Amino acid sequence: MSLIKEFRDFAVRGNVVDLAIAVIIGGAFGRIVSSLVADIIMPPIGLLVGGVDFSDLAVVLKEAEISATGEEIAAVTLGYGAFIQVVIDFAIIAFAIFMMVQLINRLKRKEAVADTIPPPTVNKQEVLLEEIRDLLKKQSGNLP
Repeated sequence: MSLIKEFRDFAVRGNVVDLAIAVIIGGAFGRIVSSLVADIIMPPIGLLVGGVDFSDLAVVLKEAEISATGEEIAAVTLGYGAFIQVVIDFAIIAFAIFMMVQLINRLKRKEAVADTIPPPTVNKQEVLLEEIRDLLKKQSGNLP
C-alpha cells in the first residue's frame, strides 16, 4: 500500500503537475507554430523563390521502377524541403519561447525590485523633534 501512496504523492507534487501542463501546452503551441509556418509564412517565401513548395523539394536518388513481378518500387528521394520546413519551425518556436522567457524575466525583475526597496527609515532626531513639537502643541493648547 505504501507504493501506491508514494506514487500518489509523487504524481500530485507541484513540479510534476506543472511539467504535465507544460508538455500539454507545449504540444498545442507546437501545432500552432507549425500551422503558422506551413500555412502563413512558407507560401509567400515559396512565391518569392518562384512558386516552389518547400515540402516538395527533394533529390531523387533512385527513380521508381517496376519489379519483375510487376510491383511498383517507389523512388528513393532525399526530402530536403521537409527538412527546411522543420528548421524554420524550430527557429520560430525557439524565438517565441525566447521572447516568453524574456517577458517572464522582466516581470520577475520588477517584482524583485519592488521587494528589495526598503521602507523609508525615520531618523531618531526626526522622531524626537516630532515628539517635542507634539508636546509644545499640547502645552500651548492648555494656556489661555
